[in-house]
Amino acid sequence: MRIGKFEVRVLRLLHLSFLIFLLILLFLNTIINIIDGIIPLRIHIPSQPQNGCNGHSQLCNRKYSNITQLGTHGSPFFGILPIANQNVDIKTQLNSGIRFLQAQTHRNAFGTLSLCHTSCFLNNAGSLLGYLKTVKEWLDTHPQEVVTLLLTNGDRLNMSEFDHAFTTSEIKSYVYIPRNTGNFEIDISTDSWPTLGEMIANGKRLVVFVDYKTSPDLYPYLLNEFYYFWETPFDAIEPVFPQCTIHRITAIADPKMYIINHFLDTQIMKLLVPNRRDASKTNAAAGIGSIGAQVNLCNELHGNLPAVILVDYFERGEVLKIQNMLNGLQ
Repeated sequence: MRIGKFEVRVLRLLHLSFLIFLLILLFLNTIINIIDGIIPLRIHIPSQPQNGCNGHSQLCNRKYSNITQLGTHGSPFFGILPIANQNVDIKTQLNSGIRFLQAQTHRNAFGTLSLCHTSCFLNNAGSLLGYLKTVKEWLDTHPQEVVTLLLTNGDRLNMSEFDHAFTTSEIKSYVYIPRNTGNFEIDISTDSWPTLGEMIANGKRLVVFVDYKTSPDLYPYLLNEFYYFWETPFDAIEPVFPQCTIHRITAIADPKMYIINHFLDTQIMKLLVPNRRDASKTNAAAGIGSIGAQVNLCNELHGNLPAVILVDYFERGEVLKIQNMLNGLQ
């Protein structure tokens, strides 16, 4: 059946109307986010005092695998636009007490390994090299801190591209390399990790995980995330967070540590954008859909506390208070 000129015009009009409707929704969401995002940008976020290990002397004798860290999901993607996962920059996140930074990487159109969420056309926060230089500058001036990076390898690139950025940034002097006994199960076990105090004393205060295509023999400091962790599902749009299922894991390891993806999205048509409006509820210590509620659920199902909880808009809610509570700190 042939489509006439009238039908073609109608289809074009419907398509155009849909695009305009979508743009209006995005525009309204942007305005709401800008209004909602101005408030935290104007509030002073206090810096964490430089005491002990990661701000607490009680953590110095605790193994890295025996602490719970609240981490910033999409750490480099900050600002007031609706696609931003955080309100403030990397140094402010670190100064406030965040020690676990997650970031997505892709190769941009010019071939540079960059911090891009979904695609470098949609959301590009600059090069991985620049990001690593920022983290190194912070580590240089904070000698009692252990920081962790979790990098996603969205394009499944060779680890040589990551290693180039780490080498050029001069941050490799800080990277932690696990012991290699030749026994895989022993080397990835929770007991194999040093204490935070030992890591600080040895100057190996940066732990780096990558989700895919790691090469342990060539780049032993770029640790395969799924040798050590499993993850809960991400991109939640239900504010209740009713599950704690094992979503991402490798078949060759049985990790005991796990990561809770506790960040909420809003669905606009088929697009998912971070839910800034309800962040205070999502990041609360107690209540339906709170961090505390999902931690309790996971603990009941799996018998141990999470090693990492990833959140958006970390300064909203009670994120750092929860971190202290889960680690038994006052």
